[in-house]
Amino acid sequence: MARNIDALTAAQVSAAVAAGELSAVEVARAALAAIEAREPQVQAFLQVTPELALEAAERVDAARAAGEKLGPLAGVPVAVKDNMNLIGTRTTCASRMLENYESPYTATCVQRLLDAGCVPVGKANMDEFAFGSSTDSSAFHPTNNPWDLERVPGGSSGGSAAAVAAGMAPIALGSDTGGSIRQPAALCGVVGMKPTYGAVSRYGVVAFGSSLDQVGPFGRTVEDVALAMDALVAGGRDLYDSTAQDVAPSFAEALRAAEAGLDGKRIGLVPAFMEAEGLTGEVKQGVLAAARALEDAGAELVEVDLPHVDAAIAAYYVIGPSEAFSNLARFDGIRYGYQEPGCASLAEQSARSRAHGFGAEAKRRQMLGAYLLSSGVYDTYYYAAQKARTLITADYTAAFSQVDAILMPATPHAAFRHGEISDPTQMYLSDMYTISLNIAGNGGISVPVGLGAGTGMPMAAQLVTPAFADERLITFGAVIERALAGDGGSVLGVAPAFAGKGGELA
Repeated sequence: MARNIDALTAAQVSAAVAAGELSAVEVARAALAAIEAREPQVQAFLQVTPELALEAAERVDAARAAGEKLGPLAGVPVAVKDNMNLIGTRTTCASRMLENYESPYTATCVQRLLDAGCVPVGKANMDEFAFGSSTDSSAFHPTNNPWDLERVPGGSSGGSAAAVAAGMAPIALGSDTGGSIRQPAALCGVVGMKPTYGAVSRYGVVAFGSSLDQVGPFGRTVEDVALAMDALVAGGRDLYDSTAQDVAPSFAEALRAAEAGLDGKRIGLVPAFMEAEGLTGEVKQGVLAAARALEDAGAELVEVDLPHVDAAIAAYYVIGPSEAFSNLARFDGIRYGYQEPGCASLAEQSARSRAHGFGAEAKRRQMLGAYLLSSGVYDTYYYAAQKARTLITADYTAAFSQVDAILMPATPHAAFRHGEISDPTQMYLSDMYTISLNIAGNGGISVPVGLGAGTGMPMAAQLVTPAFADERLITFGAVIERALAGDGGSVLGVAPAFAGKGGELA
């Protein structure tokens, strides 16, 4: 019986390829056909890579024919956020500044998925240089939420989330500086995980905020995210990234641990988060449903306090722009990036290239960073932000002395419509529940909990664990998923408008 690529999870694809029930080439062609059919409406990609996909798929099939052991993600299509280098593609960061930049090497995180057998089907759209929460700041085109094409998919990894939600790839890679994996995952109804800072190599990923950035996976199920995480940490610490650490746990084993229940585990709830201004009733109800699922599995719910977390957004929008100003200084039309023609001097070349190469939000962040790092201002704002960071980190450490994980919303509201939020400050508040994790460096995962009663759009809950205890995210996330969706299934699956359209498998 014929079936579609979106009917299979990454785990099911890899199992079918390993068993010879499907060939990797067959899966790749189905994924590319799904992209061809659905991409005109979703616009999740900046570049589709059929040649790379089929070459990778042929290598998987050849390995199987030779009797070689296949990787855990053999034949699984993957979308890669366009701030990650991949030889054979452009890495544009969705900016005119890097519109024609050809990747000179492959990022470690991408290479590890390829080594695990993944098939790269394209580079996903994003907010320009990862500055945004909607993917509307892409220099090339916005991405639409597959659940409602008039709404945003979130950002900055909106293209990655939308590609999974529309059934064009079972898994995708994103980067998270202040919520850029967890927020779009929540708005698109897929699973998105930000590991602990340092757990996954950032080598080959274009930097936004070097002390905040973290690479992580999107998937349709918690199991798919666990498989991707095992691949991302395989091989141990990456020597090309001085911030990378060895990560020992097996995420697949953490998934199996969910079957034993949560007796003796304690889950923290932050009362201030559940009563915060801006949190909608439907999101709150979704988080409470997740809390009941954890409690039914044997966990004890405990109230905890994070007294300084209200300062997280203020601290982030000092630290983030300051680091962005430093990281993006190299894109000046001389060393890297767009070159304005007809300039008479290097100074004019740099000024005009940056003026015309960067979009409005990229300019806003860099100008803010330049001001915050200027003489006489640095001590007032940047130093204070770093002190706030220390206090927020200490708050999480104290909370985790009482509980094994903290449950909170992933976003305050469902996906908003394109153009609905024009005030940058209001846009920044979309990440009010995610930013503190990047400040402290903890891991977090966004898990779908159903559709909102008011909007009919995806809702999600977020789990947070101590640094380098990311395996708990998989265990507790799987408990929520199974309670709300049943064994082996995702809570929401592919957005109904796209399920079963294109991408037919034999």
